[in-house]
Amino acid sequence: MSDRLVIDSLDFARNAGSRHGKISLIDFTRLHDLLFDQEGELIYRISGRYDKNEKPGLYIEITGKIHLNCQRCLGKLVHHIDLQTFLILVKNEEELDLADEDDTIDAILAVPDLDVTHLIEDEVILSLSIASCHAEGECSTLKLKSAESDLTGKTQSAHPFAALAALKKTN
Repeated sequence: MSDRLVIDSLDFARNAGSRHGKISLIDFTRLHDLLFDQEGELIYRISGRYDKNEKPGLYIEITGKIHLNCQRCLGKLVHHIDLQTFLILVKNEEELDLADEDDTIDAILAVPDLDVTHLIEDEVILSLSIASCHAEGECSTLKLKSAESDLTGKTQSAHPFAALAALKKTN
């Protein structure tokens, strides 16, 4: 596991701080369940700045490539990450509640020990679709068709889970 970058978020924004680097997918523990494998890394840039209303915030850019599980064929799905977001820093829960009411504003609570790796992981997870799958016609349909033919060819099974075993063998 690499060294984690921890910043004082308000101080970082006030001083127009800027950091960039690469984070291996192995370091994103909450993302592991969504990934096909943990190969690769994400490139990030985080900078502190003020928005047009003079509110402090963090501008985040994340790029890279991850491999997700296709929900149709369960195969590897290459997903390109290209995120840019601005998060307004609020000082307390009341301000956070007010910001949550406005759908055009993304806000987080300003803390003196913000873990940038967790913040980047949060943004990546929020950007993913609920059910990722290949585009129409790109799944390995040969596997699916052979499994279906195995199932339809056997009308009577000796064991109630034999059909599932046939699917498992083809995948």
